[in-house]
Amino acid sequence: MHKFYNRKKELAALRVISKNIIKTKGQLSVMVGRRRVGKTRLINEAFDKGDGQFLYLFVSRKNESSLVAEFTDIISDKLGVKFFQPQSLREIIDFLLDYAKTQPLTVVIDEFQDIDIVNPSLFSDIQNLWDTNKREAMLHLVCCGSLYSMMTRIFKGKDEPLFNRDDRFFQIQPLQPSYIAAAMRDNHQFNAENLLTWWCLSGGIPKYLEWLIRFSSDNVPLFESVISEFSPLTREGTHRLVEDFGSEHRVYFDILGAISKGHTSRSRIENFLNISVGVYLEKLDDIFNVITKMRPISSKETSRDVRYAISDPFLNFWFRFIHSNRSAVEMENYEYIRRHIERDFEVYSGLELESLFKAILVESKQFGRIGGYWDAKGHNEIDIVAINDLDKEILIAEVKRRQKRYSEAKLIEKSHSLLKKLNLNGYKIVYRGFSLDNLVDVMDEYHMQTK
Repeated sequence: MHKFYNRKKELAALRVISKNIIKTKGQLSVMVGRRRVGKTRLINEAFDKGDGQFLYLFVSRKNESSLVAEFTDIISDKLGVKFFQPQSLREIIDFLLDYAKTQPLTVVIDEFQDIDIVNPSLFSDIQNLWDTNKREAMLHLVCCGSLYSMMTRIFKGKDEPLFNRDDRFFQIQPLQPSYIAAAMRDNHQFNAENLLTWWCLSGGIPKYLEWLIRFSSDNVPLFESVISEFSPLTREGTHRLVEDFGSEHRVYFDILGAISKGHTSRSRIENFLNISVGVYLEKLDDIFNVITKMRPISSKETSRDVRYAISDPFLNFWFRFIHSNRSAVEMENYEYIRRHIERDFEVYSGLELESLFKAILVESKQFGRIGGYWDAKGHNEIDIVAINDLDKEILIAEVKRRQKRYSEAKLIEKSHSLLKKLNLNGYKIVYRGFSLDNLVDVMDEYHMQTK
């Protein structure tokens, strides 16, 4: 996917900050987004061909002296600095701020939260150096990270040294459905069935879309390319999560595997795995941002009627079909995994169709609240409830793979208890059946309304 989709606002904002740095002096931008979401590509697009000088420093989890040596080489090479021999990361930051007093400079520090592993006292050092020098230094410092909660804590936690030091906070999200469709159209792959498959396999993460574009040009069935010894996709879940989860990764992987198989409440996960999972679920939600807590749209934030979902469709697919067959992966028996997908993918993707329609409604920006509903017994389940309080409208939708299986009468009947609980008198209620048969039309309808 060499073409760069979306991100226009972020690109423009980042470039403007660096362009004006001579006038404004020190500016600190924070950029957060899960791994693979395209932060590095965005940074390169923004700064690589820019006017001023640009340094990219990646905080890998090694000891400080190794990082110092690596960064020293980059700085000497990019800035043409001779006889520069810092002993610590603090000295490097000090040098860059000093350098930027005579030359405008953009510095990106990627995986910034991992400074906590390398040398946690560096956060205080950066704060002191920044506060002392930022009014004179023409430095645009961009701190990037993939762990949302840690990055938020570093810059928004009241007791943290860098509290409120950021001038801009960018949150980079996966690409929305209209951009996935655009990438597919550009590569002659677009139809409803394909869109659903690409949604399941990418969730809008640019790197995965790149892989899918490459695989779909092979003239062999998609899953034959995707599930093979040559595909990066089979190991991707491990690469993406093991480092963050650390020594407890096996427990986290088991929990995510259980959720991907449809065990979505805490009690069902615990019964399935035979362990207590409360602490792990909290961390998966709050720290790692890998799962989402779902409550009936009519219930309060404090309600204990919680279901869990894996936030990223790709990871859901990976745990459901690849992690659950890890013995077959080890034996390189990819045909076995493909047969498993062949057998179950239709039912599985039918469930994931719901998250695609929700994403289409989110992108339309027409609703203040979007969720689902089920009653206290877990019955009368409604796939999508979207509420627009400004125009007093409620959209209640059932998602089926095929439109002929949708019954409006049944949906109206199921909605009685929901409407009683919501108690939104005078709201116009719209009942819809969403399916693969009308996916493209629904997408066009809601996308047109945003233009």
